[in-house]
Amino acid sequence: MGRNDRKRRTPLATKAIAASAALALGGGGLLWAQMNASAHESNSSGQNQTKAAAAQVATIACPDVGQQLTNVPQKARQGVATELANLDKQITEAYARLASTRQAQANDASFVQNAIVGPLKEKRAATIDRIRIDIQRVGGSVNAAALKQLAACTTQNATNTTTAGRGGGKNNGGGQNNGGQNTAAPSASASASAPAANNGGQAGNGPTAADFVDITKVANNVLAKPQNQAQASTGSFTTKCGVNANKNHNTDNVIVAPGVTNGAHHEHDYVGNQKVNAFSTNDSLLAAPSSCQNQSDLSAYYWPVVRVQDGSQEFDANALGGGKEGNVGKILTPAQAQIKYVGSPASKVVAMPQFLRIITGDAKTLTNGLANANAHWSCTGFENKVQLTEQYPICPQGSQVVRTFAFQSCWDGVNIDSANHRTHVAFADPASGVCGNGFKAIPQLTMRLVYNIAPPTIQADGTVKNAYAVDGFPEQLHKASTDHDDFISVTKNNLAAKIANCVNSGKKCQ
Repeated sequence: MGRNDRKRRTPLATKAIAASAALALGGGGLLWAQMNASAHESNSSGQNQTKAAAAQVATIACPDVGQQLTNVPQKARQGVATELANLDKQITEAYARLASTRQAQANDASFVQNAIVGPLKEKRAATIDRIRIDIQRVGGSVNAAALKQLAACTTQNATNTTTAGRGGGKNNGGGQNNGGQNTAAPSASASASAPAANNGGQAGNGPTAADFVDITKVANNVLAKPQNQAQASTGSFTTKCGVNANKNHNTDNVIVAPGVTNGAHHEHDYVGNQKVNAFSTNDSLLAAPSSCQNQSDLSAYYWPVVRVQDGSQEFDANALGGGKEGNVGKILTPAQAQIKYVGSPASKVVAMPQFLRIITGDAKTLTNGLANANAHWSCTGFENKVQLTEQYPICPQGSQVVRTFAFQSCWDGVNIDSANHRTHVAFADPASGVCGNGFKAIPQLTMRLVYNIAPPTIQADGTVKNAYAVDGFPEQLHKASTDHDDFISVTKNNLAAKIANCVNSGKKCQ
């Protein structure tokens, strides 16, 4: 696949918004709550039937507005980004209400529709209309009628809360295949065969037993890398930036939600550039200190933290993005964090442009399906055999949990970002390593994060002892497939060219 934006689209998405635009990771959500009321009360008036209907696991699926828009004019992007962040906030607030009103839902089968889904639609409609106004105000075109249809959310039951079968697609064109960290075959991930009986997790929004698998029981699924061609760039450049031992965290995302505090709704680890937040600018990034040994590397490398749900009260236990939004437990500092740039098996590379922004993976796979998923979980000793996208591994004693990422390695040659933060970069063809559509090969950023985690155990009652999970939007239920990584290229002293030259020359540099 030449571009990483080819994903399964709904009929509405296909016909709807041909000339409007989107910011990836914005506006969609899936809400879930476990209804605990008994459905066995005796009542001849019919109220017992009402309680029985309400006493189920309920979900609310909202169209991902950001994924439906494709061409936001530059002058409208800040306003649209702010409104997409408002949609995210509305969904998290609705999720909190859904999770905190279980008794009311058990007593009234219409409660979710009347008190949560209906008001949510009204809020979304107003916000979506502001997006339309922002685009049209600067001369952009938008299908207003189709955009308006994205306001409504629908209720679903628990059978639709697994990522498997929800609009899944190929894993970003086999994105990791070229990065020295071979990817799993798209169909080989050890998916849960059925949803768990409840949400699980200390905060009630996952993970559940079905989100874990004993890696020793998973068949080998790693695909071979493309063979190097005559013009292959076989070198590598390693930058040592630490493991975030200084605990530089925040819940912002300056790429997706610039100017919006808590735009990510989950904590990030930051290495490299040490002054990254919602209000960072290119100039402020250039003036910031770096955790990298090579002080010419001011790039921002950041990813959602991993937590062990052991009952610990972290610094953010009562804060947005933390405990207030379902991200609970002890934040783990990686034991290792390797950041390496590698070449292309098909061609030489060009230097990354200054301030290039790349997001790999999708923080909302439970809503959006797996088309843009790029999560890879494994264990030391198994990385060349098994990579998991939809489950967390239970590693054998003495083995460590590993997260790996290989970013998009093809660039359109013009833009440092795009409206949806995806279409200016792409993955190379997984079989040949060739960049399609006239894109240029750039050094491929790869990351390998290693964690010391005691193996989780599944209890007889289906609960998970020592569960761990990646931070995420609360409505995404801490699914393993929501793992993602973010990057802004910021360098001094011609470092970008030095990285490209090293990769092209076949040397191993640092």
